[in-house]
Amino acid sequence: MAATEHSQQIKQDSKDYLITALLQLLQTKNLNDITVTQVVKKAGVSRMAFYRNFQTLDDILISYFKPKIDSEFELVINRVPQDQKLNALGDFFNEIAKTMKLAVDKNYEFIIQNIFNDNMVNFYDTAIDWKKFSEIQKRYWIKFMSAGVYAIWREWLINDQKESLNDIHILIADFQTSTLRALVNEKRN
Repeated sequence: MAATEHSQQIKQDSKDYLITALLQLLQTKNLNDITVTQVVKKAGVSRMAFYRNFQTLDDILISYFKPKIDSEFELVINRVPQDQKLNALGDFFNEIAKTMKLAVDKNYEFIIQNIFNDNMVNFYDTAIDWKKFSEIQKRYWIKFMSAGVYAIWREWLINDQKESLNDIHILIADFQTSTLRALVNEKRN
């Protein structure tokens, strides 16, 4: 049993070293310009250790960002009062502003966006009463709003947060309300 625990710890250490190495390399290089060889050399582990844990460099970033973003959304979905959920998500985006800018600059933003979009499906599933809507309306509205919310916050972040976060929240809430109202009206006609 001790050998198993030891080997699991070695595997976890290798993962941590690889994550740290890639994040350090991303401070100065674009993701597309980084190789597995560079990452394993910087991490001080073998290529075998890399492939035992990950298939691609993207997988390293997913393993780093997904638990962080998932846990933030879990808090917002399950522990923040309904009327404060949008503000809580905005606060989270504000906290990761530097990370987002680096992701945009170093060409790995798509990883964060995909994780965000997956979480928005869960967020809207719990935040909205879908009884009035068809499955098609629900699915496409969530995709539409998810992309829109991300695009608004992204624009706000990369343009140095010129508007107040409250103004951004009001804008997003207005978009949500008006598009939901349009769907309800569509169903009646």
